[in-house]
Amino acid sequence: MPSRLLISALLAFVLVHSLRGSELLPASKPIEEAIDHYIDAKLSAEGITPAVQTDDATLIRRLTLDLAGRIPTPAETREFVDSKEPGKRAKLVDRLMASPGFVRQQATEFDVMLMQGTNGSIRAYMQTAIGENRKWDEIFRELLLPVEKEPMPVKGNRPSSTGKPTDFLRLRLADMDKLTTEVSVVFFGVNVSCARCHDHPLVADWKQDHFFGMKSFFARTYDMAGFIAEREVGLVKFQTTKGQNKQAQMMFLTGKVVDAPGLKEPSKDDEKKEKEAIEKAKQAKTPPPAPKFSARQQLVETALRADSREFFARSIVNRLWSRLYGLGLVTPIDQMHSENPASHPELLQWLARDTAEHGYDLRRLIRGLVLSKTYSRSSRLDEKGEAPLPKTFAVARVRPLTSYQFAMALRLASTDPAQFEKLKADELEKKIDGIEGAARGMQSLFEWPGDEFQVGVGEALLFSNGDRIQKELLVDSTDRLLGKLKLLKEPKEQVQIAVRSVLCREPSVQEVKVLEEYLAKRADRPAESLRQMVWALLCSSEFRFNY
Repeated sequence: MPSRLLISALLAFVLVHSLRGSELLPASKPIEEAIDHYIDAKLSAEGITPAVQTDDATLIRRLTLDLAGRIPTPAETREFVDSKEPGKRAKLVDRLMASPGFVRQQATEFDVMLMQGTNGSIRAYMQTAIGENRKWDEIFRELLLPVEKEPMPVKGNRPSSTGKPTDFLRLRLADMDKLTTEVSVVFFGVNVSCARCHDHPLVADWKQDHFFGMKSFFARTYDMAGFIAEREVGLVKFQTTKGQNKQAQMMFLTGKVVDAPGLKEPSKDDEKKEKEAIEKAKQAKTPPPAPKFSARQQLVETALRADSREFFARSIVNRLWSRLYGLGLVTPIDQMHSENPASHPELLQWLARDTAEHGYDLRRLIRGLVLSKTYSRSSRLDEKGEAPLPKTFAVARVRPLTSYQFAMALRLASTDPAQFEKLKADELEKKIDGIEGAARGMQSLFEWPGDEFQVGVGEALLFSNGDRIQKELLVDSTDRLLGKLKLLKEPKEQVQIAVRSVLCREPSVQEVKVLEEYLAKRADRPAESLRQMVWALLCSSEFRFNY
């Protein structure tokens, strides 16, 4: 009878390799066309009529939020909506991706993804990496195999954040189980934490051998006087639910075992040599000597090998898909295993293959994801009856703005739109860069949205009676939206400019009528009525979400 570990390895092999070969579309297919092929084929097979393509005003708002982390200016919206130029969408995507805003937005998103739960940030590093178009496998290497020249400062007994790539490992070194779990989740889309105390009770793929096999890649790593060091020897032991004591093999998620030297307890001679090396490095304030055999390097090399890279490739594809489409092809995004298949397995496999074969180019992948017709569907379904399941991607998913996007949107929406008129591209970016600095000061006021996002009490109270909203967004100075509206004489024009600035679209006839009536009823206090109108628009759910 085959061992449980062998069965587990076979299941992982089947999961990884089952969709290779001729079943997939040709590799030459553009990303956006492959997406639409697989999504539309399943909709057709299930008899689902998808939502129509969204209107241009909604599309530019969606794209600008996703790619540049902000809402479009009224001038940008008007230009895009009015344009009859062929290929205007692709040109907009390329313009946004060439902007500094793209680098800031992606750096912010990846920083949250990589450093969640650590109270640290590597945003500065990610901004450099994204700006230089470093590939995802390069970033992976730099985070797991950082090169240090100076020791990290320590506050008390805890390492403090420096913003450098070394923080990814260092801020997790105190808890090896956490480090093992979070590396597996972030880079491989697999949460093996349930297999720490026992074989996973619901997922045959994950055994204790997998958890402790992954932990073995990190067990020799430690903090040496502010530097990340790695021992020459070291092993991991664990106890099974039957009370059996086992020595872990250095093993990747696929079941691939690495032939590792030094799988033994450190001898007294090993400890003496290590202590001498530490003292020498402390006195010289130099990095520790690199081990002859690096377990972490073996993890990186194994994860990127052609026969086991699917975990790495599929995870980043699924994470970016989830971010841009509101739901992963596999959900939850840390549960990639045979018991939780992708909604569109061939699509995920095609995208993973394409991403790996094009060198893990994040820009290329993001561009393809946002150019598909699936991405640009309306978030409203005209068909009557029961709405299709979210995992069909028949309708665009409504997504809460992140704290960064929301802060940027608030600052831009409350700025006099004339500030953005007739600006050249470089002038516009310079203007937005200044606004971005102010927005960062507000970002901490809002929580980063999770899967079950709801506006919290703190945010509601902030908008209800917070002085900061009044003083920073609803002042009637000449550079603010409210100041602009006060100078206008016609209520209809006031309504139009307010809606264009805040909601990035033209107001409907009914909206104009209702808001004009509101302003007329408060004609004795025009400044306050305008302030209330702008406040109401900023508090609307339409403004708070990407749709």
